[in-house]
Amino acid sequence: MRAPHTLPRRPVPRHAYAVVAALLALLTGLLGGAPEASAGDTRAAAPAPAAAAGTFRNPLNTGPDPFMTHWNGMYYLTATQGDSVRMWRSPSLGTLLTSDPVTVWTDSDPSRNRDIWAPEFYRFGDRWYLYYTADDGVDDHHRLYVLESDRDDPAGPYHFKAKLAPPNHANDFAIDAGILQHNGRLYLAYSGINQYQHNGLNIAPMSDPYTVSGNAVAFDAAGGCPEVREGPEFLYRNGRTWMTYSACDTGKPDYQIRMMSLPSAADPLVPANWTQRSGAVFSRADDRGVYGPGHHAFFRSPDGTEDWIVYHAKTTSDYTYSNRTTRAQKFTWKADGSPDLGRPLALGATQDLPSGDPGSGTYWINDDGRSSGDGTVSYTGTWNSGTGCATQCFWGDDHWSDRAGNTATYTFTGTRIALLSVRDTGNGIAAVSVDGGPEQRLDYYGALRTGETLQYVSPRLPSGRHTLRVRVTGERNDRSGASFVSVDRAEVYTN
Repeated sequence: MRAPHTLPRRPVPRHAYAVVAALLALLTGLLGGAPEASAGDTRAAAPAPAAAAGTFRNPLNTGPDPFMTHWNGMYYLTATQGDSVRMWRSPSLGTLLTSDPVTVWTDSDPSRNRDIWAPEFYRFGDRWYLYYTADDGVDDHHRLYVLESDRDDPAGPYHFKAKLAPPNHANDFAIDAGILQHNGRLYLAYSGINQYQHNGLNIAPMSDPYTVSGNAVAFDAAGGCPEVREGPEFLYRNGRTWMTYSACDTGKPDYQIRMMSLPSAADPLVPANWTQRSGAVFSRADDRGVYGPGHHAFFRSPDGTEDWIVYHAKTTSDYTYSNRTTRAQKFTWKADGSPDLGRPLALGATQDLPSGDPGSGTYWINDDGRSSGDGTVSYTGTWNSGTGCATQCFWGDDHWSDRAGNTATYTFTGTRIALLSVRDTGNGIAAVSVDGGPEQRLDYYGALRTGETLQYVSPRLPSGRHTLRVRVTGERNDRSGASFVSVDRAEVYTN
């Protein structure tokens, strides 16, 4: 049964919202209370009266398969882009979404310049090595490659260094390279053909960051689904090495993270030395509108005192490879020494920035006028509003209209603003303008209904007071069933 808020947009009788609210309250009670709140989560408290420089909200990026590190005062983030490797840099986690990407690699070799996936980068000595997957346009031709930086900078420039292929799988499908560092040696972990899956876990020895020095060993890793075991990542603590990986098809809402552990003195090329953890350690959270969390990496806070996970997830339970956005949250450690990844937070949950982060100066404006900073929104014309969209909307509510000429105007103090709201099969075209300037047409249509989708990011503006107007045009593309425009969360950047 499809939930009411997954249907195309149309005006809803006011009493229907009371019914939905009652049902949601009943469901919450049956589930044992309201969703957990993270540290600083403003969903659990009254809005702050001023911008909170020490908080942020996801997403960090609109791409999937993220990898991130903090180095020399900056966060560096990559995500799958398809035709190249791009990197985003920012001194604060809260401003990664609006940072300008740097293209660090493109390739003219037709055997490896298509379908570039899952880049990861590591520092060995005074050089950075960027590992990625690419093919010639045929999926089964995906292979692993590594670049080397020309200087000590994660953003490059890079030059091609080598293809990575264990001798026993020299011409086999391979994706998702991760580097295991264990007892002073390097190992290539990846997802590829083995006797267990087409996309199964394998580990091979390396003699240096760009040379595979022996055959790959296959792992019969648990997964809860038959399809894949991919995206291996590693944590080192409490005398053990922890290998986490993603299982199930990433298009499914059940895509999840599983885990194995290895004693510090054990040989990682002996599968029996690894202990499988039962069940998923990070998985879907329907009550928070989070589906298919996985393909992750780990990073430390700027001061080195906190552990964080960066991962992709979706706001729809439909089977789709779209709508995977990059998110981050802090995790902790259990008394038995194992990592506790917790549960994925709602997309717009307000979190404290990592310890040592200088602060982003961001704040939100909700569609009902509430704001955690110096901002508000006002409407002209008649708009529908309510809580029917539940977990797909920030604070569980939004406004929508299909009446041509209706407007929603955000007034804010800052340097940039981003709009996030519902995409849907019944959505149409809006016209957006900043400070009374020229309008830009935005199509809010989506083949699947998804929540808190990034619709627009303004140009960089002089610091100060600004307005952004969203005008309903009443128009739609040929695929859309209606011309509604959704107003939900605005994210304001003050520096």
